[in-house]
Amino acid sequence: MDFDLSLLLISLLLAFVLGWLASRLDIRQLRIENRQAPKAYFKGLNFLLNEQQDQAIDAFIEAVQSDPDTSELHFALGNLFRRRGEYERAVRVHEHLLSRGDLSDDDRHRAQHALALDYLKAGLLDRAEAALLKLEGTRFEAQARLALLANYERSRDWEHAAGVARKLEASGQGSFSGRLAHYLCEQAAALYSAGEADAAKALLQQAMDNAPQTPRPRIDMAALLTAAADHGQSIRVLTEAMHACPTAVPLIAPLLALAAIAAGEEASTLHLLKQHYRDQPSLDVLDAIVQLEARSSALTPTARDWYAHHLEKEPSLVAASKWIAGEKLEREAFHPQVQRALDHAVKPLTRYRCAACGFEAKVHFWQCPGCQAWDSYPARRVEEL
Repeated sequence: MDFDLSLLLISLLLAFVLGWLASRLDIRQLRIENRQAPKAYFKGLNFLLNEQQDQAIDAFIEAVQSDPDTSELHFALGNLFRRRGEYERAVRVHEHLLSRGDLSDDDRHRAQHALALDYLKAGLLDRAEAALLKLEGTRFEAQARLALLANYERSRDWEHAAGVARKLEASGQGSFSGRLAHYLCEQAAALYSAGEADAAKALLQQAMDNAPQTPRPRIDMAALLTAAADHGQSIRVLTEAMHACPTAVPLIAPLLALAAIAAGEEASTLHLLKQHYRDQPSLDVLDAIVQLEARSSALTPTARDWYAHHLEKEPSLVAASKWIAGEKLEREAFHPQVQRALDHAVKPLTRYRCAACGFEAKVHFWQCPGCQAWDSYPARRVEEL
């Protein structure tokens, strides 16, 4: 059979033309996809800047479908899901990133950190802890430790929280001595509630030694001593606290007055509080002075004159209300109504306000219930700020 050379040439030419056409179609399709992906990306970015999160998510999903290998889009999509509270979808996005074999080590650590944040926001504290521990030795180590610290505080795991705080302090992230003292106080409170008073006092003494400028350990120690009727020792501890942390005297004064009355040491304690009041006037210190003067027959019986004296220094509605409560009015029949109105008006002024988030409370907190910040409540009440 004769070999037809012309047929071979025609076949080669046809194969070349078909290959060229196929390559042109591939290039054209690739160009279309490349144009579509940035368009969807920028459309999503525009929606995001205009705070239209639903439309932004749809645009980013479209971009990810066009180019599933783009890790940055996955990170953006996962963060959007987390911000919207769709934690399950955020977890799926970040778990998908971690399952990819072509991801760089840095992006893998970044995805691990994002996954830990998803678990934290969702309240899955055990999973969050496991995810954060995997970030030791990475560039996210400091951030992971801070998140881990918040996680342990949230679950009231004070021993593990103390361990993380020491690591942060050792790595140059600041001083955590005050926070470590709070952890010891929290553990002491739990021990005291369980009937282990001696163990609680030992932890409080450790906190006092480690953080002498922190008022809480001494105040908590004095409360335990007062409950045990060791009033003389309680007065000594509170007096030391006044000298170590003068700004906390408004918190110290009420407990000090009670201990002084129980121990019969009104005169010396009254002298100490009056000295402090002259330097730094405070309503709580003033109340303690009035309480002590009322208990001592040797002192002036007009203790409420102190409130009038306070009004000469500062325009205080709280002091005015307390002064009027003990005074005779010209139309005494209306006194109860006037007093009720004043008491209602001063209630918001006697609260404590968090300096970090503005959360207000009737009592003083060492850790804000709103933002979880430590020592964010000033010792003075709202009216005095």
